[in-house]
Amino acid sequence: MISSLRIKNLALIDDLRWELGPGFNALTGETGAGKSILIDALMLLAGERADKTLIRSGEAACAVEAEVALSGEVAGAVAGVLEEVGAEPCEGGILLLKRTLTSAGANKQFANGSPVTLQALKKIGDLLVDLHGPHDHQSLLRTAEQLHLLDAHGKTGPLRAEVARAHAAWREVGERRAALTLSEREREDRIERLRHRVSEIGNARPKPGEDVEVERDFRLANNSRQILEWASSLLEQVSDGEGNVLGQLAQVERTLLAWQKVDPDAVQWAEANHRAVAELQELASAVRDYSERVELDGERLRQVEERMSLLHGLKKKYGPTLDDVIASGAAAEEELRALEDRDETLARLEKEEAEARQALAALAAKLTAARKKTAKPLAESVTRELRGLGFKQAIFDVALRAKAEPGPDGADEVEFLFAPNVGEATQPLRAIASSGEMARVMLAIKTTLAEVDSVPVLVFDEVDANVGGETAWEVGRKLARLGASRERQVLCITHQPQVAAQGEAHFHVEKAVKEGRTTTKLTELDRPARAKELARMLGGANKESLALAEAMLEKGMGRK
Repeated sequence: MISSLRIKNLALIDDLRWELGPGFNALTGETGAGKSILIDALMLLAGERADKTLIRSGEAACAVEAEVALSGEVAGAVAGVLEEVGAEPCEGGILLLKRTLTSAGANKQFANGSPVTLQALKKIGDLLVDLHGPHDHQSLLRTAEQLHLLDAHGKTGPLRAEVARAHAAWREVGERRAALTLSEREREDRIERLRHRVSEIGNARPKPGEDVEVERDFRLANNSRQILEWASSLLEQVSDGEGNVLGQLAQVERTLLAWQKVDPDAVQWAEANHRAVAELQELASAVRDYSERVELDGERLRQVEERMSLLHGLKKKYGPTLDDVIASGAAAEEELRALEDRDETLARLEKEEAEARQALAALAAKLTAARKKTAKPLAESVTRELRGLGFKQAIFDVALRAKAEPGPDGADEVEFLFAPNVGEATQPLRAIASSGEMARVMLAIKTTLAEVDSVPVLVFDEVDANVGGETAWEVGRKLARLGASRERQVLCITHQPQVAAQGEAHFHVEKAVKEGRTTTKLTELDRPARAKELARMLGGANKESLALAEAMLEKGMGRK
């Protein structure tokens, strides 16, 4: 969950730090004070797209930073993304995120100090934050998201993954079979090209690492005359020429033999001279042997040059490495055999495809049965939650339909159905729900799925729109229940005192003038300040409003 959020030069905010805790955090303030800017900042860190109009007027850049405490399943998932994108791992379960935007349009993002792409930040954000605002309920209208929610409720994720793997295996066999299903002309052309490749690589008979050896041989053959000259010069200096080094060292040895007769310390110098003589003799012998193997052979040079050119040409066509050339030849041989024995290969692949299709169908049927088993309990649970949110006669249902062909997510299409009023037939959620209804439907679903939802930060922007009285109390109770887990954080912008009174923490947003400029100010309210803010939300800071606010706090915080 988010431990702290710092925002600089974003819209009306100049420099703001927000320290947060777990549980239900209520956020209140006058319309236009800047509450939504805080949510916008959070969503920037979650990878949402941005433009330079968000930068505070007169500033060159804006920045948003967050410290996020991770645990459980989410910590492992985030670690996987960080490793995948090459970012530094978290230390002590703390993730550091930062995003900057300049007036020139430069957009930079960082995870634990490592630069990452916006797509990588979005991957991390999807694991951390789930936003539900007046215009952010569209995901609930998508049947793919509805299917995901149904699977989350039924905990069918592992089975769905098995179906995805089976579908991939079936597609892979089908693609191999389709590759053989060519017209006769296409087949003949392909066979001809493959035969040429197999012949070209096969006749060359390249060996792993041979190109390195050939290039070395070419350098030696091409420089053989120079090498022989160097060898002759070295032997002349070391052993063969007048005044050679070994002859001089023999004179040194005679001097040291005489010296050590009168001075024992000279023995060690004589030994050092012996070693030098031995090493030089070994050097001379090695150079002499090597020079005898060097050939001034123009034919040999031509052969090596031709081989090197041949291997270079193969690497250019089938490489880039010689290992790639060898692998390309082997793959071409295998495909050629398959095409030449097409009927036999097709029969085998058709059998494999049928078996893979049967395995997919069996797993998809198993997944369908699991979904049917969980659809009714999900519908009943959401309906109960909706009754407490003001939909006294509402009906929520989950309809499953079979797809024409199983896909990676199974053989089912799902549709959430909703009837808010008595006597009405259920219809697809996308066809009838208003934004206010949608917010409460999402809250009902989130409450139902709280035990299986791993996203640690849930953000609700005015989820209590168009409700009041006891329904508003129920909205607050559900938000508090969602935040009851110490590993989950709920943030809610609200205009309802019944909702704000139940927050574990209460933050107030207001505009202030600082050095002649309007800025947004955020304050965490203590108990007396909360009562005053609730009184304002009730209509004014008079005695009656303050008394009611105190009573609401007592009720909201569980005291009688």
